[in-house]
Amino acid sequence: MNGAVLVAVGAVVGAPLRFLTDRAVQARYGSDFPWGTLAVNALGSLVLGLVTGAVASGAASGQLQLLVGTGFCGALTTYSTFSYETLRLLETGARGWAAANVAVSLVVGMAAVYAGAGLAGLLF
Repeated sequence: MNGAVLVAVGAVVGAPLRFLTDRAVQARYGSDFPWGTLAVNALGSLVLGLVTGAVASGAASGQLQLLVGTGFCGALTTYSTFSYETLRLLETGARGWAAANVAVSLVVGMAAVYAGAGLAGLLF
């Protein structure tokens, strides 16, 4: 299948899942901190680590990488929203929350991608 089609199909699933997950998490925790964005970025990092590890080990194809890694994870995760929400926190005077958002997002994202790659190593 064409690579662009695989990316588009993955994005068709990832984008609505991002929206629904973000809304559900924010509704549950309802604070000024962007928990929903953190959740989708962590989930996307975990999945990307898993898929990339599977492809690197030869257990999955490059087409799966396009479908899930580029399409699904690319639409599920959101750097632009992370940036905007951090800016919004700064503009409202919530400097501590803004700094926490940057630090926690970086640490959680790196831990999630590392965990996904590690899991792929165990499975494949």
